[in-house]
Amino acid sequence: MTTSTPPNSDQRRETVDVSILREIARNSLVHALNSVNGAKTLVLDPSLAGPLSLVTEVSLLQQHGIDKMFWLESGPLSAVTTSIVYLCRPRIKWMKIIADQIRRHSAESQKHTYTLFLVPRTSALITRVLEEEGVLGDITISSYNLQFIPIADDVVSLENSEAFKEIWVDGDETSVYDSSQALHTLQKLFGLFPRIIGKGDHAGRLADLLTRQTTQRASVDQDGLLDISDTFDSLIVIDRRVDMITPLLTQLTYEGLIDEIVHIKNSHIEVPASLLNAPSNPNQAASGSGSTSAAPAPVLVQDKKRKHHLSASTDPIFSELQDLNFASVGKRLNKAARRLDEDYRARHQASVSQLRDFVGKLGGLQAEHRALQLHTGLSEIIMPVTRSEVFNKSLEIQQNLLASYDVPGQITAVEDLIAQGAEMQVVIRLLCLASITAGGIKGKTLENIKKEVLQAYGYSYLPLLLALGSPPLAILLPNPLPSSAPAAVSGAKYPYASLRKSLRLLIDGNESLEELENDISYVYSGYAPISIRLVQCVTQKGGVLSNPAKSKEGATEEDGKKGKSTFLGPTQAHPIVGFKGFEDVVESITGRTFDITQRGAAATNGVSTTLHSAWKERTTTTVVFFLGGCTYTEIAALRWAGCQTQGRKFLIATTGMVSGGSMIESIAGVGRAAGTSKEASL
Repeated sequence: MTTSTPPNSDQRRETVDVSILREIARNSLVHALNSVNGAKTLVLDPSLAGPLSLVTEVSLLQQHGIDKMFWLESGPLSAVTTSIVYLCRPRIKWMKIIADQIRRHSAESQKHTYTLFLVPRTSALITRVLEEEGVLGDITISSYNLQFIPIADDVVSLENSEAFKEIWVDGDETSVYDSSQALHTLQKLFGLFPRIIGKGDHAGRLADLLTRQTTQRASVDQDGLLDISDTFDSLIVIDRRVDMITPLLTQLTYEGLIDEIVHIKNSHIEVPASLLNAPSNPNQAASGSGSTSAAPAPVLVQDKKRKHHLSASTDPIFSELQDLNFASVGKRLNKAARRLDEDYRARHQASVSQLRDFVGKLGGLQAEHRALQLHTGLSEIIMPVTRSEVFNKSLEIQQNLLASYDVPGQITAVEDLIAQGAEMQVVIRLLCLASITAGGIKGKTLENIKKEVLQAYGYSYLPLLLALGSPPLAILLPNPLPSSAPAAVSGAKYPYASLRKSLRLLIDGNESLEELENDISYVYSGYAPISIRLVQCVTQKGGVLSNPAKSKEGATEEDGKKGKSTFLGPTQAHPIVGFKGFEDVVESITGRTFDITQRGAAATNGVSTTLHSAWKERTTTTVVFFLGGCTYTEIAALRWAGCQTQGRKFLIATTGMVSGGSMIESIAGVGRAAGTSKEASL
């Protein structure tokens, strides 16, 4: 049968051009640096190095006076210029380090001028801390308003990897406010979102903040009121807490597995340097690449690591592969290798004019060879992991829990993984998944397995277990709940069993991967992410109820329901009408449901908004914002959904990219360090 192809970068470019956001970030940084005269030493918060690398280069910083760069870390700061510029997020720990360095300079009679740029804004708390440390009068405080950063043609991110922990563990809603500010910037650029629709308590607070800004602006300055956008048809806000199941699952797309195994941070990966070197023999590279069956060569394990920017806009092979289920990647790599091999072999029979054409495209072929070498090497790194006993046992447990099959047996299997020495985050993800899908784990069993976790991985993980079982997170719970459980925990039970049926979350396991390919469940080999189903409830209602695949050459609709179909093309998008038709389903999920209609300048001035609100037969963009983080597999699913609909594209926005592993590690406080050397670089 014929199947659909994954969305490529050309299709994504039909969405709104987000490169302007990168230019805004660059210009704001230049303006901030230029406000400090002369040569400057930049002392950088390590967590900002990755985001800054996506909007600027070291050469630009040097052009605007940066002479030296250092990481912001405890200890003396020496060999610096007269002007010292600190660039960091508003964290108390950074303020104490800065205060200590200023006091050291003062004690050593060193005279410097100090400027502090807080990202993305200043904070009264920070001012108070610096005052208590006795250095407030020695430092000039300002802000660098770094907001959305484009990480793909259709994805923008605040690149705040700590947003989930801050909101649902620490109770800090700062990132909710920062998110509303960033979304308001989108409105200033492209007009007001006609409707703001979403699910979740914190998502509701974000929507309130966003609409309040519009209302306050209207009351202060009628001339400054924004018009309703002709580009955006709506904003959909999904609270991460609304769907905790999806990030807990192992991502099965190519990009998702790279994140799970190799780890993607700020769109960069660290890989063996040999994978990034040009092939010594292009013919050999083309003919030898594409096989993903071999284990990684020893050189890949021992080779020195280098950072590499993963970008579909500059890597055509990655553009083809990133949203594919990993089971399909080998075939695509082989196909690309054969195509390149044929291009090189063709030059032997080419005429003079054809040789001239070949030389003209030689640079592109060499770049594609390097990309092929990289992705073949990445596949060789990933393959042994995906073939390991622990990985496959984990997938089996996940699938059984999603099907609500023999939950006690799955808990026993998790205990076996602990005995086998599986990674801590793998075990914790499975336990949380069992708790959410089954409505909790039998009390005595849960206590015993917690003891096993602490004994196997260390008692330093006790705060992690406490956080997972306490409000506002409360995703690792006993069943039944004790009578002393707070009300916030008592109401935290997730209606997974009913959602599985009403949102068609699990697709018949008898269908082949090719038959699944036309449904968003393809990205998880048969499971549809709840978050994306909720988006479909608003934008693609038919896709929730049935596979959007259509019959080939006159096959009946009944044939399509039996899987005897192929996807022939996208269907026309329907108007945005909120969660209409799915109200009961959405309300069954804990958290606020909202649907807000915004009024722009035209309506306020008495001008009819019919043209703005009426459905137009042209392509519009729906912004989907994930508050608390988004996985690469959810992005892949939204791209598949976008390809099935004509007249609507998706712009994905998020506080940051996450996976189940990164979320668990963040809560546990064991995230990887961003930098290790004293002298910094982007």
